[in-house]
Amino acid sequence: MAHEQSVPGTTRKLFVTEYHKYCDHLLRLDGESRRMRFGMAVDDTFVSDYAQRLKDMKSIVYGHMVDGDVCAAAELRPLGTPVHGEAEAAFSVEAKYQNSGIGTELLARIVRSARNRSIHRLYMNCLAENRRMQAIAKKFDAVLEFDQGDVIGRVAPSSAHYFSIWREAVEDEMGFVMAVLDLQRKFLPAA
Repeated sequence: MAHEQSVPGTTRKLFVTEYHKYCDHLLRLDGESRRMRFGMAVDDTFVSDYAQRLKDMKSIVYGHMVDGDVCAAAELRPLGTPVHGEAEAAFSVEAKYQNSGIGTELLARIVRSARNRSIHRLYMNCLAENRRMQAIAKKFDAVLEFDQGDVIGRVAPSSAHYFSIWREAVEDEMGFVMAVLDLQRKFLPAA
């Protein structure tokens, strides 16, 4: 993996009203990054339809925001009913922000969110050639299994504790403040 560097911006949970920013991010992905995200080549219509269904899938989406735009994102999607305690994680990072540590930060947030929701098994599917995703998953002790050209990573988040719940709540509050500031910058003229 290339040397990780600091990238400006903030990582925060996206509000449902901001899912259009996630869609815009997915549409900006170059062909290779999009193929790595979805496991196949997909067109703009597929991406837009996918983003429209996020609310129905009860996904939690984290985004790395730079100047009000999502440049990298991670999605936590429950599988089955909450009783099953399983979810899937998916990631995407625009080409110019890759190898910067954002993917690791996003996975840390996803693992903590899974833990706080009593998810005991988190799956990450990627193409066998997606070495970046596999390297990030290994940082979180993922068990990787190769299956017909794909890799399935399994992470077993530890149990929730007061500090993990508190930390997510504080980050959500800070995320709300950042979202309000982004709106102010967008709609208020510069002084």
